[in-house]
Amino acid sequence: MRRRRLAHRRSAFVCFVCLAVSSLRAADVAFVRVWPGWQSADVFERIGEFFGEGERHTSRIVLRTHAEARDGFYFLARIKAAAAPAAGAKFVLHVIRPNAPEVKEFSFPAAGAGVGETVFQLGLTGADWPGGKDASPVAWKLALLAADGRVLAEEKSFLWEMPAK
Repeated sequence: MRRRRLAHRRSAFVCFVCLAVSSLRAADVAFVRVWPGWQSADVFERIGEFFGEGERHTSRIVLRTHAEARDGFYFLARIKAAAAPAAGAKFVLHVIRPNAPEVKEFSFPAAGAGVGETVFQLGLTGADWPGGKDASPVAWKLALLAADGRVLAEEKSFLWEMPAK
């Protein structure tokens, strides 16, 4: 009887450890926070640009749908990773813009993400954000995908999934 209880406890402990390890793997990468908002071009200007240097980003990785346009609607995404995402990882942003009801999809490379926290500014610029500074998306969903398409992390607005009536 005592051996049976001991064997049962061992198997329960092994199951617990397996669940804990699998949940740690699932949480290797997570969005700490996503802040959507309009950013004007002057936010990105640095003094070095007046002396002929190119655009520099200090603590943030800035990616835009149209590299030459700086005005736009940005998703400032702070991710936390226990290990750097493998090569080929990317952000996929789904947005319902205020001027059209269909979902638009945008993709950004996640190159530069490392161990610890990394901040990305993912910008819908140029023709990809026709709403201007006074417009906001109706709904959005941002996912970080592995090269094989597996979802590593996901964050979405409240309105992305409306409850069924």
